Amino acid sequence: MGLQAKIQKHTLVFKKAATTSRGEYKERIIYLLEIWNAVNPEIIGTGECAPLAGLSIDDVPEYESVLQTLVKQINNNKSTDSIDFNAFPSIKFGLETALLDLKFGGNKIIFQNFYAIGKQGVPINGLIWMNEIDKMRDELIQKIAQGFECIKIKIGSLDFDEECKLLEFVRQQKGGEKLILRTDANGAFTNDDALRKLKELRRYNLHSIEQPIKKGNTDFMAELVAKSPVSIALDEELIGTFNKKDIFNLLKNINPAFIVLKPNLLGGFIQTDTWIKTAQELNIGYWITSALESNIGLNAIAQYTANLNIGGYQGLGTGHLYVNNFKPNTSIKHGYIWCDMGNEVSDNSEYPYNE
Repeated sequence: MGLQAKIQKHTLVFKKAATTSRGEYKERIIYLLEIWNAVNPEIIGTGECAPLAGLSIDDVPEYESVLQTLVKQINNNKSTDSIDFNAFPSIKFGLETALLDLKFGGNKIIFQNFYAIGKQGVPINGLIWMNEIDKMRDELIQKIAQGFECIKIKIGSLDFDEECKLLEFVRQQKGGEKLILRTDANGAFTNDDALRKLKELRRYNLHSIEQPIKKGNTDFMAELVAKSPVSIALDEELIGTFNKKDIFNLLKNINPAFIVLKPNLLGGFIQTDTWIKTAQELNIGYWITSALESNIGLNAIAQYTANLNIGGYQGLGTGHLYVNNFKPNTSIKHGYIWCDMGNEVSDNSEYPYNE
């Protein structure tokens, strides 16, 4: 007998709605893929398969049936080559994670590095979700007090003048002039107002803006990149592109300053490696970001990120968003994410979780 597998479905509930310019999330359905060897069934590798509603290309009705097909083929010792994993990148991510976890003993060690044993932290940006301006301002003050040196602010759904005042408020805070300030529009700007808004944002000395316009308008995005006084990072624009030649053409034609890589949405770690190598060929910067995964997916992405040994601030740290998350093994300390495998994680203790 060879490998065996099963899936478990969970509905994660947000502590408070997570809002972007695309809308808000109140709950998230995920599937845990567990894989073990029949001769040693106590060692189980676990991966998270979780399409993100309204964003993932595999947010489709047949998702669960494809997962069941994967499990059936594993249990029957058949090849999984018949499954088009490009059409289901989050399943590919979960499968890759589960197999790596199994390989290293089923202890949620996905990549063996100093981060995974708690000896090295990864610098991250503090994320400010869309909310009422006063609440966003209060959260900004908290993030600064917590020691974050890089802060990312979601913009695009509120009044633009109010959002500009919020950015000005950041720069007026003690130490605010030194903060690395990122923004993320999630495609909210229109072709008519994008360049004007980007020119207005110049005065806040931004590090970058993610996805100022919706994906798919590559010619205009390339024009924005060429004319914008603010460095542009591609995010949603990357989703759904898998072939190395297509990846190269997309990045070369648009020529962004940065790309934002989400392994769960792109198709796993090997696929993310392809994006990184291509970006390096074209002298394009990048950082890794989680995408509302549970603590299981976040743990895998954080270990992968640490394995890259890259500098700069990453976009990790979403586990605290849920009231019924799984047991945490990460903590945030002074703007760094740390792995606390098997330890009590005080930073997340205020948020309940399920075993």
